[in-house]
Amino acid sequence: MMSVRVFRSAGCSVRFARSFHSSVATRNEKTKLFIDGKFLDSKTTKWIDVRNPATQEVVTRVPEATQEEMRSAVDAAQRAFKTWGETPISSRVRIMFNFQQLIVKNQEELAKVITKEQGKTLADARGDVFRGLEVVEHACSTATLMMGETLENVSRNIDTYSYRVPIGVTAGITPFNFPAMIPLWMFPLSMVCGNTFVLKPSERDPGAAMLLARLAQEAGVPDGVLNVIHGARDSVNFICDAPEIRAISFVGGDAAGRHIHERGTKNGKRVQANMAAKNHATILPDADKERTIDQLVGAAFGAAGQRCMALSTAVFVGEAKDWIPEIAAKAKALKVTEGTVAGADLGPMISPEAKQRAISIVNQSVKEGATIVLDGRDITVPGYEKGNFMGPTIVGNVKPHMAAYQEEIFAPVLVCLTADTLDDAINLINANPYGNGTAIFTTSGAHARKYQHNIDVGQVGINVPIPVPLPFFSFTGSRKSFIGSNHFYGKMGVEFYTQTKTITSNWTETGGKSSGVSTAMPILK
Repeated sequence: MMSVRVFRSAGCSVRFARSFHSSVATRNEKTKLFIDGKFLDSKTTKWIDVRNPATQEVVTRVPEATQEEMRSAVDAAQRAFKTWGETPISSRVRIMFNFQQLIVKNQEELAKVITKEQGKTLADARGDVFRGLEVVEHACSTATLMMGETLENVSRNIDTYSYRVPIGVTAGITPFNFPAMIPLWMFPLSMVCGNTFVLKPSERDPGAAMLLARLAQEAGVPDGVLNVIHGARDSVNFICDAPEIRAISFVGGDAAGRHIHERGTKNGKRVQANMAAKNHATILPDADKERTIDQLVGAAFGAAGQRCMALSTAVFVGEAKDWIPEIAAKAKALKVTEGTVAGADLGPMISPEAKQRAISIVNQSVKEGATIVLDGRDITVPGYEKGNFMGPTIVGNVKPHMAAYQEEIFAPVLVCLTADTLDDAINLINANPYGNGTAIFTTSGAHARKYQHNIDVGQVGINVPIPVPLPFFSFTGSRKSFIGSNHFYGKMGVEFYTQTKTITSNWTETGGKSSGVSTAMPILK
């Protein structure tokens, strides 16, 4: 039996244009806080430099908010909830429609901010914004998902009905790899359900979140309903401990996710946490070869591999392993450069440390017996020599005990394993502790049906490389990829951000006569 140890994961108008730089810092400026409808300069003495990953230029400095500043954000959210929670859902939905329109008008600005701070290509950054926009659009239909249930005459003259109500102040902690999409998974749905929100975006690339806060304000979100704080560990612990915060949404690494879940739940909060992943592609010999190779290359190396749903691991069944050289040739042709350069396929990694970690894992796997099919470890991009670039890298002859398989590399690295049969591939994947996503490539309906039924992974693609559900479903990563009470967005997201209130009523005409006192357990007849 194969032993798999725990992974260690690397989680408008002209009027608007004039106000943009007051909320989103430009070169050498400081990022502001957004509290109670105001963009504020922090009084902290602790600052974090945000560097363009392609140039190492300091784009902005992010404050580690003080305890007083974080407390004022929660207090503002608590005050705002008293009126926002009573605002008719039709009014909340109209604001969300406004927000959706403003995102559409400003998606290019959002994409440019993402590319500058995070490094992904401009095309990929546009996709980041669009996938978040889809959640906002679905949030506009939340009223039907908040409808309750009713049953008349559960007993004589007694009716029971239930409905969903907001829970209060909620919070979100988001990762660096999707600066727009992940915040948009969280605060629009929470707010349209009637809650208020405190957002802590990644300290590595906060610009998109700040622009989204400005757009929300432009859309008509009242002061205090959305607040944005910044920081690192202290801000995370504050969110876990603040008694007013009723629920926490988190996407990021394992260690942080486990910490937030443990600390948050101990303080009586709901927590939903998407964490690490090791997503497998299973390639059968009967698959559409050219289409499969194209999809695998895109899913493995897009966003420089820094996606929680990247297909970082390929399991080649039988003769499909003969396709590896052609996959390498396609990957080698990808253009690695700064994200705004025309034709860019891959941008830089988020930091020098992330790049060095990935290289170290690849090096260790070579020592363990793996082979390098395609080597992107020492790539240099002309004009961007200081960038955190790593080219597409393919590691072959990998065995389950090797570092390249054991670790979530979070880089443009494809790890290749082989299996004799489909059953062997399924057993291999099911022995892995994570269950975020997987994909099978085949032209056999029987094989696809067997795979989807027997694989123990929360999201399965059949000839779909990155099976992230659209927002009318939910994001359902499983096993160690998720911990919490309910999944993100869709029906489960509404359930996470609401609670059910059930009413049992008795309107019996008694004519003023007593029915007598009974101390026995009530029985409805």
